[in-house]
Amino acid sequence: MLLLADKWKDYELIDMGNGEKLERWGDVVLRRPDPQVMWPIRNESGLWKNPHGHYHRSAKGGGHWETKKKYPQKWTVNYKGLKFNISPTGFKHTGLFPEQAANWDWQMEMIKNAQKPIKVLNLFAYTGGATVACAAAGAEVCHVDASKGMVTWAKENLQTSGLGDRKVRFIVDDVVKFVEREIRRGNKYDAIIMDPPSYGRGPKGEVWQIEEKLYGLVDLCTKVLSDEPLFFLINSYTTGLSPIILEHILDATVARKSKGGNIYAGEIGIPTSRDGKVLPCGIFGRWECK
Repeated sequence: MLLLADKWKDYELIDMGNGEKLERWGDVVLRRPDPQVMWPIRNESGLWKNPHGHYHRSAKGGGHWETKKKYPQKWTVNYKGLKFNISPTGFKHTGLFPEQAANWDWQMEMIKNAQKPIKVLNLFAYTGGATVACAAAGAEVCHVDASKGMVTWAKENLQTSGLGDRKVRFIVDDVVKFVEREIRRGNKYDAIIMDPPSYGRGPKGEVWQIEEKLYGLVDLCTKVLSDEPLFFLINSYTTGLSPIILEHILDATVARKSKGGNIYAGEIGIPTSRDGKVLPCGIFGRWECK
């Protein structure tokens, strides 16, 4: 299955080639690296030559932004009434993964159609795209990320979207340790979202490696699922990890605990406006109640 994030108006993937992508974020055009783009640029002219900002990788790691046309340090993009603060970082990112709009649409629809109060646990929650979407749909959300800076950014996104009065709890913590504490407390959630990195370290040096840790984390999370859960989403950018793996993990954990439900998985992507070719942006696995 291929999910497309093709409902944006404030974001546009204009073109891609030579390991880079050309994007419009509101009125700002950025040129950034993308390791999935392994084909040449068809015609490197126009905005390719003159974007607002161009991120150059360094051979020593990291990189820097070259400013070609003046643009703000921070600005806002809108997706179906949700608002997100964009700010290019020193690691090429902008603070938002626009392909996740395909998952936000699904999450919001599931929550709105549930006909009961829904509590969502968002793990590795970054700047809170899913948190904002679920809160907008009426869910109570617990947002967990090990980076204090990203959690602060997520709080700002919630406020910018006019959702500051919604029930959202922001937690800076190691995900595994937080879930273990929630199990001891007896707290339960109707939906769980996770977007684990390939590799990472927690605030106290805890090592995370997705191939070794993912099954254990998903299995652990089943202990904080409510008796009648709504959905479970795993999203991953790890190159080489098959969507089928996520299906099998969900089948061995969430489906077994919940005695059924529907499982499906696939790739997620964004089509270019130039020719409709799709940029692959990772994989997803979903479990949802019948």
